[in-house]
Amino acid sequence: MNTSRTAGSQAPRVLLIYKKSAYQIYVRERHNERIKGLIAGGDTSVARLLRAHEHHLETLAEARAALADLGARASFRHRSHPGHAQAFDLVVTLGGDGTLLWASRLVGPDVPIVAINSAPDDSVGYFCAGKKGEVREVLGAALRGKLRVAPLSRMRVDIDGELVTKRVLNDVLFCHECPASTSRYTLQLGRRGEEQKSSGIWVGPAAGSTAGQRSAGGRILPIRSKQLQFVVREPYYPRREGYRMLKGLVPAGAVLRVESRMRSARVYLDGPHDHRVVEMASRIELQLSDEPLMLLGFHGEGRSRHG
Repeated sequence: MNTSRTAGSQAPRVLLIYKKSAYQIYVRERHNERIKGLIAGGDTSVARLLRAHEHHLETLAEARAALADLGARASFRHRSHPGHAQAFDLVVTLGGDGTLLWASRLVGPDVPIVAINSAPDDSVGYFCAGKKGEVREVLGAALRGKLRVAPLSRMRVDIDGELVTKRVLNDVLFCHECPASTSRYTLQLGRRGEEQKSSGIWVGPAAGSTAGQRSAGGRILPIRSKQLQFVVREPYYPRREGYRMLKGLVPAGAVLRVESRMRSARVYLDGPHDHRVVEMASRIELQLSDEPLMLLGFHGEGRSRHG
């Protein structure tokens, strides 16, 4: 998708969503005395905080200068601020993969998004098209339509018949409200179903298959796969024969159904910050979304060969 404008036409509208560094949050805003003391004492547990903060601010300044130089009409928004991205030609995320996941919930399939890793020494940036020092090059290519588009599948989540979101990019975790307690539920996919006890279930699209799903024993899916994957965490075996549905794939068009057998459970959406309370007998339905994320400059196309 080319977001450039011809001479005399309106400049491209760009929304840049950025994170706050841990140093900014815990030291400058919350004035956490313990963290401040550890930094002052040179403790190794916090050695990277100030470095990552400085790198992030430098990258943010780099992005401001680049967008001005490129003639874009840029808006800057911290990732915790409410809003949508429908009025923009391009969304840029500045941080790491967590910032991209946060921004994904705001972006529909009609707006391309490009991610930049602002502190590459301290952040993985798997979904990022570039990093600190490359901002001008990456944004210029994005606005000229020179970055390849990777349509990433997302997941739809409904609870008790009501739509929660169509934009889960990484994963959903269903579990007891207390992680130390046993999760009880029934799992159904097509004609297969069974009642289980475990530490919970990971469910997600291909983009999240290198994260919690893989750590729990799942496989890495090809990034353009339209299948979802579910993986049961730490199953408890009350019977010798065990379970038949500890992990599996959900084809496009199929629905994975989970019915809670707990008084109070949780559904976590793309990380710990966004969750829903689930009560006894509530039903969660998970299926492929009709709103893929149009990610620019993604370099992880060949990752499935490692799975």
